[in-house]
Amino acid sequence: MSLYAQYAALLDGVLDDLVTDGALPADLDRKNVTVEPPRDPSHGDLATNAAMVLAKGAGTNPRALAEAIKPKLEAMPPVTSVEIAGPGFINLRLKPDAWRDELRTILSEGEAYGLSTVGANERVNVEYVSANPTGPMHVGHCRGAVVGDSLARLLEAAGFRVTKEYYVNDAGAQVDTLARSVHLRYRGALGEDIGDIPEGMYPGEYLKPVGEILAAQHGDRFASAPEEEWLAVFREDAIAAMLDLIKHDLGLLNIHHDLFSSEAKVQGSGAVEEAMEVLRSKGLVYEGTLERPKSLDPHDEWEPVELTLFRSSQFGDDQDRPMKKSDGSWTYFGADAAYHWQKAKSADHLVDIWGADHAGTVKRIQSAVKALTDGRVDLDVKLINMVRLFRGGEPVKMSKRAGDFVTLADVVNEVGKDVVRFMMLTKRADTPLDFDFMKVVEASKDNPVFYVQYAHARISSLKRKAADAGVDLSTDADLSLLDEEELGLVKRAAQYPRVLESAALAHEPHRIAFYLYDLAAEFHALWNRGNDDPERRFLIEKNPQLSRARLELAMSIAQIIRSGLDLMGVAATEEMR
Repeated sequence: MSLYAQYAALLDGVLDDLVTDGALPADLDRKNVTVEPPRDPSHGDLATNAAMVLAKGAGTNPRALAEAIKPKLEAMPPVTSVEIAGPGFINLRLKPDAWRDELRTILSEGEAYGLSTVGANERVNVEYVSANPTGPMHVGHCRGAVVGDSLARLLEAAGFRVTKEYYVNDAGAQVDTLARSVHLRYRGALGEDIGDIPEGMYPGEYLKPVGEILAAQHGDRFASAPEEEWLAVFREDAIAAMLDLIKHDLGLLNIHHDLFSSEAKVQGSGAVEEAMEVLRSKGLVYEGTLERPKSLDPHDEWEPVELTLFRSSQFGDDQDRPMKKSDGSWTYFGADAAYHWQKAKSADHLVDIWGADHAGTVKRIQSAVKALTDGRVDLDVKLINMVRLFRGGEPVKMSKRAGDFVTLADVVNEVGKDVVRFMMLTKRADTPLDFDFMKVVEASKDNPVFYVQYAHARISSLKRKAADAGVDLSTDADLSLLDEEELGLVKRAAQYPRVLESAALAHEPHRIAFYLYDLAAEFHALWNRGNDDPERRFLIEKNPQLSRARLELAMSIAQIIRSGLDLMGVAATEEMR
């Protein structure tokens, strides 16, 4: 158990004692009580908001409750002082041995340090990427892919059971356009002069190999045939080819989904009709008309059309939403609601990773999930903002192979998987991200992936040098030799379990990247002390005992960096080249 978890448990015991003493009601909700580092390290080692959170329910004021909690915390042997700050925050200071013990815990637990059971084995479906199967992955898909995959890793580390899903949008008009575009390339592969790619078709050269395969497979059988004879065949083959391409490109980032679900199969399975009947039985579907769109000019003609509507306004949406069009076909929302209901049957939580351009549809699909599952399953939608590509500060031109965008493969092949994955998590997912091909490979503090990797490489080098110097790494280290600044680095390292847990619960994997950068910065600062004073270096050959203690500290930092990078899908570097 990590230090923060230990003190959370100890605080819980203190609150239990206050319940026994009659100072607190037994039924108070403690879920928002936290034990965390104080914002200002000068205030102490740990801080709790217990008095602030529980005072109202206890019928007292926070300061008075804090005064009741204080003596019970002071009685704990590792605690050296307890101070009440402001209206009722409680700050604790611990003996240095508490942090030395935590350092030993990090080293003894190794890769298991920080892993959590907060997920309680609950099932989470994480759907991410889900791009139209009409071409290769582009850099915008890349960011959503990394966020989704890293989140899945994070949730598993927090004790959830995770299914990674890709929803194939293969039921819309875009796949018919893809089939027609492939048919054009097929005719070209047969030797026909197809000229320029017509407006509205997919122009990317990635379709040429697909056309060649179909030419070899079918000969000229469909070259002059009417569309109704070849459209379904070419659509199926084109989608299969595009999915192979998509899986290959995602594989460059070591991203592999557990499940690929087809929109066309969802619609063909009767799932939408079934979902509709469930909603109708609850009085949440009706036949009606929508209000005149506010965006229409007052002089424009508009005639209300009767549609099948879902009462999403009952769930906080600004209006009811159509599930079926006037021609009897399902709206995208209708099909999407049924798809989410299918997922919810085998999940406790749903997480969708969507492009920011879908922000307007979030509320309605959350409403549908709540209605279909009676609130049993929650849906969290994470919106991914754009990635802007630069080279030395200049915008990057589009890819000729793709036709109108820069491919994921182009980016990964140039700078490598690890750089791409790390950089995609250096900003909150809902904010724009600038990716400069030159800056992301710079060896500087301003390049976070280098800065974190360099910390791990330095420690790996240190371990090799210690072995060469004859420092016995098998003996127990005297951690009492570590000074206050070195124990400060342990305090930062000890935050890793709570960062992991909070990042998992918030569905925000970028928090791991932020934490690793701060941890690396503190390590580098400690390392750089030795530039001016040789006695403050990590390895001092004439003082093997102190070297041994500092090596333990360094190796604990390396362990956490490796664990954090693994959550991001990034390999830790042993040496910088």
